[in-house]
Formats: sequence, C-alpha cells, structure tokens
Amino acid sequence: MGTFSRFVIAIVLLLVVIGGIFGYKLYQIDQMQAKFSQPRPATVVDVTKVSTVSWQPSIQSIGGIRAINGVRIANELPGVVTEVLFESGQRVQKGDALIRLNSDIEQAALTTRQAEVQFALKEFQHNADLISKQAVSQIAFDKTKAAKDTAIARMQEAEARLGKKVLRAPFDGVLGLRLADIGEYLFVGTPIVEINMLNPILVQYTLSEKELASVNIGDPVEVTVVATGSPVFKGKVSAINSSITSETRTVQLRAQLLNPQQDLKPGMFATISTLAEGVRQVVAIPNTALSFNTYGNFAYVLTENEDGQLVTERRTLETGATREGMTEVKKGLQPGERIIASGLLRLRAGQSVHIKQRDTPTGGVGVE
Repeated sequence: MGTFSRFVIAIVLLLVVIGGIFGYKLYQIDQMQAKFSQPRPATVVDVTKVSTVSWQPSIQSIGGIRAINGVRIANELPGVVTEVLFESGQRVQKGDALIRLNSDIEQAALTTRQAEVQFALKEFQHNADLISKQAVSQIAFDKTKAAKDTAIARMQEAEARLGKKVLRAPFDGVLGLRLADIGEYLFVGTPIVEINMLNPILVQYTLSEKELASVNIGDPVEVTVVATGSPVFKGKVSAINSSITSETRTVQLRAQLLNPQQDLKPGMFATISTLAEGVRQVVAIPNTALSFNTYGNFAYVLTENEDGQLVTERRTLETGATREGMTEVKKGLQPGERIIASGLLRLRAGQSVHIKQRDTPTGGVGVE
C-alpha cells in the first residue's frame, strides 16, 4: 500500500472519529433540551379569598408612655441623712416617710418657739383680764395680742421646718432607685429617689391639625408597646392641648390607660391607633399575603391560563391602614378574588400553582 493510500485511510478514520464525537455531543444537547423543556411541577400554595370587613376608622400615630404623676423627690432643707426608710422599687402610699435628715437644730428652735408662745399666751391672758376691768390701755392689750400671734406664727414656722427634715411620698406610686445613703450630706435640691404613679398611666402623642378635626375627648384608643410583649392596651383620649405647634402644625394629646400589671413604664415607645366615630366597609387581606418591591406593595392573584391551569398574577396594590394582622387594600383587588396567602418569596408571576387547601375568606376582622 502506497503512502498516499495510507494517508487517505487516516483522514477517513479521523473524520469518522470526529463525526462520532460530534454526534454524541448533539445527542447530549438534545437530551438536556428535552429535560429543561419539561414543565416545572406546580408549586403547592395556601389560598385565601378576598372579602370585605367592617373597620372602625382609625388614625395612626407614635408617642411615648408617661406617668400621670411622676417626680424626683428632693430635699428643701440641707442636712445629713440619718435614716433611709425605703427600698428601691418599693410601692408606697401618699405620706409614707422615705428619708430623715438630722434635725437637732430645728428641734431646738421649735422648743424655743414653744416657750415663747407659752409666755405670750400668759401675757395676753393677763392683759385680757385687765382690759375687762379697764385697768390697762387698749394699746397695751393690742401689743400683747400681736406678740401672742407673732409667737404662734414663729412656732408654726419652726414646726414646718422640722417637718421638712422628713421627706415623704407625695402620692401613691412606685419608687425608683435610691440615690442617697445614710451619713451623706444633702445640699438643697439633691435628688433622692424618683416616684411614679403607674396605674392608671398615660400615653402622649401628636396628630396633625387635619387629623385633630375627627378626634374628641373620650374617643377610644388602642396602644401597642412592643417592649411589653402584650398585644394591645386600650384606653380613652383624656386631654387635647389647647394650642397647635406652629412649626409642625401638630397638636399633643394624652390618653389614659389601665395598667394593672404595671407592664407599661414611663419612657416606653408606643404606637397609637385613635378610633374615630363610625364604621366603614373595607377590603382587607392578611399581612402574610402582602409583599413589596421597588414599584410598591403587591399580592399574587390566582388566575387560569389558556390551558385552564392555575397560575399566579402579580398585582400592584394601593394599601391603607394595618390592624390585627390585616392590611386594608384601597385599590388593586376585588372581593371574591383568590390570592396566595403565604410563602410569596418562592413565587413569580405566571408560575403554575396547586392549591394546598380549601379557600379561606379574609373576613373576621372588626365587627361585621
């Protein structure tokens, strides 16, 4: 066999090998295309039906908890602490003694004033007997009467100063942390302990002048304080400020809440819903059925494609108030439509789905 024949045979064999490899690759590509062209299995979803519910109109705001009465107790007179009669965090009644200061000087001054009163009373009584017999002038009698009245006033002043050496609770409440120790010298106005009345308690917040028009004293409020772990505290609007802040065009309000367990503490952050008069019908969906992107809030609506399969339609919504796990839908949904109730992160528009369970209406919020 010549050189040329061997060369031709080698070329033919090479082409056969290349053709085989190329054919195998085409087969693999066809298999992969067939695999990916198969329809994805339908995603199992929970579905709920959109319905209308009865909601009482509410105005949302934020504010803070504050005590009806809350002060830092401080001394009016200087002195050394001789007794501490309370523990930090203790509940006290109005008038309970909290701190005693050294009162030797005040006690001595009171004793002196009491002696002066006794002498002035004797002088006055003596002159009263004499004037009835016209044995003393009216001027002399008036002087003894004035001396008696002055002595009594000075004694009362000494009693008051002595009383200020004992600091007492100004009202029923709960004490904070003790800030004074036995033997400590207290200058005038030294803070000793904070006391707050915790039940009932207030929440203070602001509304715009436009919102104020629909709020009155006595309107109910619902207050949420995340820090307490409790769902809702209910109360009523107890006071509305008599003026509006010109810089912000807002007005301050206070609502009074019952706080029997004393879960609410002054300074806590609160979310307030002021419930206005009247009831309105709204379209509302569970918060779990609502998601958002750069274009706004949206929900997945259950629809059928041309083949009769259930698929998702992403619907942009205009939403309103949120209450008790539900969100008002002002625009974008109609009662009776079915929406995906949860698990929105694994869905996309146009995705085939399968209903996990029977439709559950969104109603039940508020009073029907």
